[in-house]
Amino acid sequence: MTEIVPNIYWVGGVDWSLRNFHGYQTEEGSSYNAYLIIDEKITLIDTVKDHLFEEMMERITEIVDPSKIDYIISAHSEMDHSGAIPKLLAVAKNAKLIASPNGVKGLKKHFHNITDIEECHEGMVLNTGKYNLKFYLQQMIHWPDNMAVYLEEEKILFSNDAFGQHIASGFRWDDEYPHSMLFHQLAKYYANIVLPYGAKVENFIKRAIEPNEIKYICPAHGIMFRKYIDDLLSEYTKWMTNTLDPKKAVIVYDSMWKSTENMASQLERGLDNVGVRVEIRSLSYCHISNVMTDILDASLIIIGTPTLNNDYMPTVSSFLTYMKGLKPEGRVGFAFGSHGWSGEGVKNVDKVLRTLKDWEFPLDAKQVNYVPTESDLKSMYECGQTLGRYILEK
Repeated sequence: MTEIVPNIYWVGGVDWSLRNFHGYQTEEGSSYNAYLIIDEKITLIDTVKDHLFEEMMERITEIVDPSKIDYIISAHSEMDHSGAIPKLLAVAKNAKLIASPNGVKGLKKHFHNITDIEECHEGMVLNTGKYNLKFYLQQMIHWPDNMAVYLEEEKILFSNDAFGQHIASGFRWDDEYPHSMLFHQLAKYYANIVLPYGAKVENFIKRAIEPNEIKYICPAHGIMFRKYIDDLLSEYTKWMTNTLDPKKAVIVYDSMWKSTENMASQLERGLDNVGVRVEIRSLSYCHISNVMTDILDASLIIIGTPTLNNDYMPTVSSFLTYMKGLKPEGRVGFAFGSHGWSGEGVKNVDKVLRTLKDWEFPLDAKQVNYVPTESDLKSMYECGQTLGRYILEK
């Protein structure tokens, strides 16, 4: 366990071996953060994934008899946060389970034998004795049932999935963990989970953070914040308002016989020539969740593919499906690639990109037949220059 302030503790579980979370590569593992409040009414905010129940219980038992827990607040019904609730209720037999209106529905759908759940609503306050816990709904950050809890007396925001990161660590605080690694994982979490909900995040910050003094931010995953809260909110402000780097491009591609790869290299050279920083990612080697992290603040997104079976490559298909679901807005797009006897791959990439909101396409998609000639490669270099100048002058 970790003491946040006297009487308030982190008692969660650390998932050291987790490497995949719904298609998101979690190379640093994760943690499922549960928080114990010792007061006249003993309160637990969230639990852990089912397989870490005993680990959580060992931490709680260091502090208090778990059977004496009075309230269990389920801030999110997804199983990485709620999975241990049935086992905990079997121990804390008199505990009252509390959730948002959508949380009540979700918990009943997940755990068919749990029916006695108390609803809480926006702005409601739960008094536990000397502490007051105020509820803020976070609908669609990133499920309809999410909510945050603000402990007024200690200025602690239990922020749920907002401000989370997938990190397994023996350290709990932002000033203990390497800053660059922490903020990289913070960006990755936002890019792969929170990105479609920027307006919801902005609304949540206006309701729950701006009116309150915040000394500690304690998310549902990863590291807690006490020193770098201003940095945290600054980064979130950029992401939720879709503030893009005007000098950043990402080239994402796959290739069969290096034709598309060689075209990608010339695009990179052209972009670099006019002063645009380029991240080039081969889908043969780079995981789609890491590519999305690159895309989070990029102005220009370039997708390349050969044609395979009258369509784009399977790796490109996977990436496009994943990116389309995360709904990045307001980018400049470009599709390119190579083909043999047909040419649907690049055309179909272009069609997908044009479904995304507020994207611009200053150049038509480009493709070559089989192996690019010197003239083709020169044309791709010039396309890179043109696209680079376009984003720099926007």
